[in-house]
Amino acid sequence: MDPAETPAAIEFGRFRIVPHRREVLAEGRPLELGGRAFDVLMALIEASGAVVSTDALMNRVWPDRIVEENNLHAQISALRRAFGADRDLIRTIAGRGYQFTGEIRTIAARPNAQAAAVPPLPAFTPSRPPTNLPEPVSELIGRDAELDEILGLAASHRLVTLAGAGGIGKTRLAFAAARQLLPRFADGVWIVELAPLAEAGLVSVTVAGAVALELAGGPVSAKQVANALRGKQLLLVLDNCEHLIDAAAMMAEALLHANAAASVIATSREPLKAEGEWVYSVPPLTVPAADADGADDLLRYGAVRLFVERARAVNPHFVPGRRVLATVAAVCRRLDGIPLAVELAAARTAVLGVEELAAGLHNSLQLLTAGQRTALPRHQTLRATLDWSYGLLAERERMILRRLAVFAGGFTLAGAAAIAGDQAELEGAIFGDVAELVEKSLVVAEGCVPEPRLRLLETTRAYAFEKLSESGELTAIKRRHALFFRDLLGSATSDQADNASTEAYPAEIDNIRAALAWAFSPAGDAVIGVALAAASAPTWIEMALLSECRGWMAAALDVLPPERLGTPEEATLQLALGYATMLTQGLTDKAHAALVRANELGKAFDDLDCQLRAVVGLVIFNRMSADFSSALALSREVDAIATKISNPLALTTADCLLTSSLLWVGEYAEARSRAERASCENSPEVRRAHLVRYGYDPWMNARVLFAQILWLQGFPEQSLKLTRDVLVEAEETSHPFTMPYALTTAGCRVPLWIGDLQMAEQTINQLKTHAGNHGLRGYHAAGLGFEGQLYAARGDTATGEQLLRRSVAELRETRFYMYYTAFLAQLADVLASAGEVDEALATADEAVRRAKENDYYWCVPEALRIKGEVLLLASQRDSAEPENHFHQSLDLAHRQGALAWELRSASSLARLLQRQGRADEAREILAAPYARFVEGFETTDLVVARRLLDELHEAGHG
Repeated sequence: MDPAETPAAIEFGRFRIVPHRREVLAEGRPLELGGRAFDVLMALIEASGAVVSTDALMNRVWPDRIVEENNLHAQISALRRAFGADRDLIRTIAGRGYQFTGEIRTIAARPNAQAAAVPPLPAFTPSRPPTNLPEPVSELIGRDAELDEILGLAASHRLVTLAGAGGIGKTRLAFAAARQLLPRFADGVWIVELAPLAEAGLVSVTVAGAVALELAGGPVSAKQVANALRGKQLLLVLDNCEHLIDAAAMMAEALLHANAAASVIATSREPLKAEGEWVYSVPPLTVPAADADGADDLLRYGAVRLFVERARAVNPHFVPGRRVLATVAAVCRRLDGIPLAVELAAARTAVLGVEELAAGLHNSLQLLTAGQRTALPRHQTLRATLDWSYGLLAERERMILRRLAVFAGGFTLAGAAAIAGDQAELEGAIFGDVAELVEKSLVVAEGCVPEPRLRLLETTRAYAFEKLSESGELTAIKRRHALFFRDLLGSATSDQADNASTEAYPAEIDNIRAALAWAFSPAGDAVIGVALAAASAPTWIEMALLSECRGWMAAALDVLPPERLGTPEEATLQLALGYATMLTQGLTDKAHAALVRANELGKAFDDLDCQLRAVVGLVIFNRMSADFSSALALSREVDAIATKISNPLALTTADCLLTSSLLWVGEYAEARSRAERASCENSPEVRRAHLVRYGYDPWMNARVLFAQILWLQGFPEQSLKLTRDVLVEAEETSHPFTMPYALTTAGCRVPLWIGDLQMAEQTINQLKTHAGNHGLRGYHAAGLGFEGQLYAARGDTATGEQLLRRSVAELRETRFYMYYTAFLAQLADVLASAGEVDEALATADEAVRRAKENDYYWCVPEALRIKGEVLLLASQRDSAEPENHFHQSLDLAHRQGALAWELRSASSLARLLQRQGRADEAREILAAPYARFVEGFETTDLVVARRLLDELHEAGHG
């Protein structure tokens, strides 16, 4: 395609390009592309399928500029993201460049086609047009994408307003865009600075002066100026319009009506609301997320780069290392990436240093001062910038803004209506006021589903909070805030027994914290605090913020009025306290007492749902403490309560708990039946309700248990497939307790049992990392135990022994006994392999004894088998005792239907009988379980058994 011949449109697949509008449509809908991404795309299309080198693309898109190659990579990535499923339209040719692979169809422009409603920008002119634009003194940092978007808008629309909060960088962006647009306007680009003006009537005069118009004496109107500029190819930049917004809008409209060759870029803290206006909301500079890591990554964020550059300007020796950069990133996050705030903060590093600066940001309005002397007065300190914005508000808007400062972490329109308005007025009135504050860039609106989330930038909030304190209504507004969240959460947790879709409010967690902190403070109201703590319990549990949950529940119970004892409110507090304490501090008496008390209260006022939740907690407590017979009995009690309640949430709870309890006591047939039933229930509402109430996903847990049962019953291939599937699903849920349970129950065990050591290594590392990140000591200890088994399986018994010792010691310390006995048996096996026979025998004895005493029958066959192997090493000659242990293991595994244990025990017994010259008997014992396994899938145990059978067959023929 000849680039000199610009077609009306270019089509490829479901996409259409309109070159003169610099627009790409996908099935009629415009794609969000920056100007440079569009230029890259056109360069590739114009190559007609040829490979375009990286250098050629960079010279085309960034002429006469030296840029890094990663800038081009970013534009290619943006194009591929925009193309979605058709991302392969752009192909990377390694070492050469890029190629467009689509089939192109061009639509030629008609010779007499009607002119577009918005004329294209004038062509480039050979000489530099006149302008009053100042030359840039410093680099514009971190704004490439924004500048591309603004240039794209300016190419298609004649009035573009850059709107945003004070200090966000509107003026610098407007000036940068104007510099790039200058060659397109033969009659120049003219800056009209409105900030110094105090009267609307001076706007037209100032515009006339900026473009050197000579008008007759008398008042100068917008229409006069516009008519005088008729036919001029020029761009006006109306800077700082917010305090003269009406006059600025009239001037822009008058010019554009009078002159089709003119364009306007305006900067303002709110839109002009003029005809034909396109608003570009200037975003803050990019800041890294709280979990971002690595010095290289941090320097890619605009706010961090700006901070470092400005810090170097006041201290040329400032060279931040990884730790300092992480602190810089935290400062930039705290300042919401607002360029002015970042620059003021960086300027303070010469005196304070980065660490002290970060520590003092709670007093940001006092700290962030001393800007450039030549800057506008309101840009010399952060307080001055906010004073300017606050001073432009009507009194009612000021009242609402300062009241909104009570919110922490954002708010909804309903929250704003309840707290910031006059309580007697209609909600609609406050909605309009908040919308005005959004337009004036003092409130930020984020998202729109199901409704927008609103917030104040942190610096604005600090300023407004000062004003709220000065107003004398701080205590009253804090009370409103706490009451609102008490009622909001209370309505969601009422009637929980019949509502499977009980809501929690993770988005409001900062508000809940703030309300509870005020309620339990000396100036607060403890009665409100108790009710709010009870209502917030589901949110803490769903978000797995269990340490905080435990603290708030304990605080509420400590001040619970006598008249509230023995009520459902106390039961809710006791339930949450029991769960949170059990999972954060271990199996303490306090946790058990809280759960028992909740159960007693549920029975006292005949609340089946309260009883159900309390007994579920007691099941988990007993299971974790390895009292499996009690856990099974309590699981049957849960089943009975669930049958009475008879809703999906209760029934799935019972099935999941019974699956687990039945598995641990070795009742695999019934356990599988319950697991299959629980696995069929995949209602998102039920699963979410479990997360809110108990902190786990029963459907996921049932499938994990099912995977373990499948291996035990002799279906290793199905077990491994289900394990892989469940681990993917568990990772997608990103819930802190779902993943470690899935990994310990099947994710680490199944691959170790089957012999897939590569998968085992991966899942073990996942478990240790996840448990360490969330402070789950018991699960981390289990990860050490699995890692010890892995090392032993690879032949490194010394490391395996060390890790297993650490595992059982930590499990004992945390009283996390659910996995303790199984790891004891594995430690005995490794000790025996290392030749430490006496300790191995003592350890094996303890494992068998504990398993039998606690009804931990799922691992008794394996513990007996391992003890038999240790006894063989301990005895100088073959004796009846090892054989007896093998027979016990084999018989129990057979009765349980645990074919996997049965095969292992049969292999150990057959090997002993082979040594004793009883080959026929050995072959008969081993052949029976081997034959019952599904063919076609190899496991370590099956390989061992087959080799032994081959040896026994050869011995028989010999």
